[in-house]
Amino acid sequence: MNVAGLQYAIAWEDRATNVSTARRLMSAADVAPGSLLVLPEMGLTGFSMDVARVADTEARESETALRALARDTGSWVVGGLVSRAPDGRGRNEALVASPDGAVAGRYSKMHPFTYTGEEKHYAPGDGPLVLPCGPFQLAPFVCYDLRFPEIFRTAARRGATLFVVIACWLETRHAHWRPLLQARAIENQAWVVGVNRCGRDPKFNYPGGSVVFAPDGRTVAELGADEGVLRATLDAATVAATREPFPVLRDLRPDWTRP
Repeated sequence: MNVAGLQYAIAWEDRATNVSTARRLMSAADVAPGSLLVLPEMGLTGFSMDVARVADTEARESETALRALARDTGSWVVGGLVSRAPDGRGRNEALVASPDGAVAGRYSKMHPFTYTGEEKHYAPGDGPLVLPCGPFQLAPFVCYDLRFPEIFRTAARRGATLFVVIACWLETRHAHWRPLLQARAIENQAWVVGVNRCGRDPKFNYPGGSVVFAPDGRTVAELGADEGVLRATLDAATVAATREPFPVLRDLRPDWTRP
């Protein structure tokens, strides 16, 4: 499966401009049908705490835009958006759209970033999501989730072979981004695609650094700090070829882990 990760400077609370940017990058990348197209966390609005301004209304503006990207390219799309939680807060979600433009799944960020007060504005999700995506079993996660390896392990025990992490990862902790993604690949013997934004918003700088790691931890593709498209080809058979001779997941202690 071909992957195209769209790394760009998200226009602040400007859905139309961000949709235009995503389409421009997508067009330049010449995304082939059946690919996996990945946008950053809150990739159509920026990491805003103004839920009333950036959340989808009944018209489902962001959802509709991501589904259209999937349908127009005949590809899978993982992209960040904001929906409403029952308690009135938002949900920081990774939406998965299938090549026919349908919603294949929605994952809500399990760990709001308390360092910036995200938990005051966004409700936490309930658990990992694992769903079919081409030849893979996909588990999407969002930014700060990356620091909690137990939820990746849970997803792996539920069959995940590909992790996608969408992010607005801050420049101040850029040194943590790459090794944490690589660790999730190594310890779960799974593909990992991490797509971060670049540029800045009214409060923070973002360093980009989107990257793909193979199940053995090898770096397959990587971007620097500028706008660009992360391109890689992922082979589902590589997961089994890595796990079979070196059975880390089979050797888990069931009395210490749970699916």
